[in-house]
Amino acid sequence: MLPRVVSVVGSTAAGKSDLAVAIARELGGEVVNTDSMQLYRGMDIGTAKLTAAERGGVPHHLLDVWEVTETASVAEYQRLARAEMDRQLAAGQVPVLVGGSGLYVRAAVDEMEFPGTDPAVRARLEEEVERVGPGVLHRRLAELDPAAAEAILTSNGRRIVRALEVIEITGRPFTASLPTQRAVYAAVQIGVQVPRPELDRRIELRVDRMWEAGLLDEVRELEKVGLREGLTASRALGYQQVLAFFAGECTEDEARAETVRATRRFARRQESWFRRDPRIHWLERPEGADPVELLGRALELIHRPEEPGAAG
Repeated sequence: MLPRVVSVVGSTAAGKSDLAVAIARELGGEVVNTDSMQLYRGMDIGTAKLTAAERGGVPHHLLDVWEVTETASVAEYQRLARAEMDRQLAAGQVPVLVGGSGLYVRAAVDEMEFPGTDPAVRARLEEEVERVGPGVLHRRLAELDPAAAEAILTSNGRRIVRALEVIEITGRPFTASLPTQRAVYAAVQIGVQVPRPELDRRIELRVDRMWEAGLLDEVRELEKVGLREGLTASRALGYQQVLAFFAGECTEDEARAETVRATRRFARRQESWFRRDPRIHWLERPEGADPVELLGRALELIHRPEEPGAAG
C-alpha cells in the first residue's frame, strides 16, 4: 500500500526537484513545493524554479503564491500546504513534497503550533534591538531558553525578537513551539545526498547559470514591484547579493562570488537540519549517477510495507 505522502528533501543543488517529478510521474501524484523562496511570484531564476518543460506535465502546487513585498509566514504556508495535500489525498493521489526549507517541510507533515503575536511586545523588542543590538537580546534569550539561543545566530535580530516575543506571550520556552517529529501525515521522507566536493561544484555551476539566464534583469524587474522593501524576499540567496551590487555596495564579480559562498554555507546548514531527523532515508547521488537507478531506489523505499514516523 502506498504511503499517504512522499517528501523529498536535501541541500540546494542536490537534484531534489528532478527526482520528485520522476516519483510523481511514476505514482500518478502531484508536486507540492516546500521551498520558502519559490513561493514568491517572479523569483524564478534565482530560486531555480523548474520551467514548465522541466515539470514534464506533472502539476506543481504552491509556487508563485506571495508577492515579493509580503513577509513569509510558515503558519500561512502550513494552511495552504495541508489544504493542497488533503485535496490530492481525497482524489486518491499521492502528494510529493519537494524542497530544502526544513521548517516548511516540518510544518507540512508534523505537529507544529504557531503562537500568536502581540504588536506592543513586538514593537518594544524591535526598538530595543535597534537601540542596543541583537547581541544583548541574544544573551537574554540564552538565560530564558538556552536551546533557542543555541539554534539562533547572535546576529539574527528578527528571530531573536520573535523568540523573546513568544516567551513573553506564552510564558513557555520558544523551543516548545518548534516543530516536533510527531507526524500528522503518514510519510516516506527521502533525502538526496551529494558528496560535498561535488555539491560545491554544482552550486558554483548553478550560480553561473543563473547569471547567464538573466538573474540581474530578474532582480531589476522585481525591484520595480518592491523587492528591496520585502523583508523576506530581499534576503533570498542571489537576490540579496544582486541588490547589494545595484546599491553600489560591491562589484558584480563580488556579488557573484558571495552568492556562491553564501549558498554553500546554506547547503551545509540544510544538511545539518535534515540529518537530525532519523526518519529521513538518505540516497547517495554521486557525480554521474543514473537518474533511473536513483528513482528505482526511491520507489523501493516508498513501497516498503511499513514506514517509521507515520501518523498514528
